[in-house]
Amino acid sequence: MSERMKVEGSMVALVTPFADGAVDYDALGRLIEFQIANGTQGLVPCGTTGESPTLSHAEHDKVIEFTVEKAGGRVPVIAGTGSNSTSEALRLTRHAKEAGADACLVVNPYYNKPTQQGMYEHVAALAGAELPIVLYNIPGRTGIEMSPATVARLYNDIEYVVAIKEATGKLDMASEIAASCDITILSGDDSLTLPICAVGGSGVISVLANILPAEVRTLCDAITDFDMAAACTQHLKLFPLCKAMFVETNPIPIKASLAMAGMIRNELRLPLTPLSQKCRPELARLLKEFGVEIQE
Repeated sequence: MSERMKVEGSMVALVTPFADGAVDYDALGRLIEFQIANGTQGLVPCGTTGESPTLSHAEHDKVIEFTVEKAGGRVPVIAGTGSNSTSEALRLTRHAKEAGADACLVVNPYYNKPTQQGMYEHVAALAGAELPIVLYNIPGRTGIEMSPATVARLYNDIEYVVAIKEATGKLDMASEIAASCDITILSGDDSLTLPICAVGGSGVISVLANILPAEVRTLCDAITDFDMAAACTQHLKLFPLCKAMFVETNPIPIKASLAMAGMIRNELRLPLTPLSQKCRPELARLLKEFGVEIQE
């Protein structure tokens, strides 16, 4: 790799639609076309929002293959290939490369709680697949946090490490990373996209973009253009809906939103369950404010 891949702008953490327990590829294809038509600059299948923990390895592989084929090179595909088993993550990453993915998203190993050295060696092993790597720091899901020093060490030592999805919820973390190395920083929280970009970030891997891709792209374009007034206006406009996407565990609210809009079935895999009835009226109200036609 002579030059590191640029990963920036408005990208979507794709949901995985289901129908009667199986992956609904017709719906997934429609979602991909909807994203590309509305300005999304990158597709991220098989992350947390894509319910990767309950996808079989065969399903995981096929969703990535399908997304790469459907995208057809129009936008980059960053395949979720993380696992708390390094050997499993390496197999998934190698498959993503073979399938034609442009990069991979690698979450910190969860549950077994490795040390900073363990996280470093985990990523170093995955670099053997020779596919650009986007690190993923989300301690709320994994129980561990990769330190800015480890991020900088990985970026400086391994040419395949190109970016980090920063979802610690701490602006100081993004600032520390930006001050310690030149890695591309992407927001992992929709409500923090503008603040993170204000301290050195370059875009977002967005949950909200599943339902409002053009609106998230508008925010990212304003940031890229250094139009702070427009960016702040769009941030505040989107903020209530950003928060609504997490009234229950992600991807429960975003799947409910897409189902309300008639784009997918409101189907998740246990242990996740559909959005509770008490949360639905407010979510529907917020979606209507953005012109989403509620069909259920």
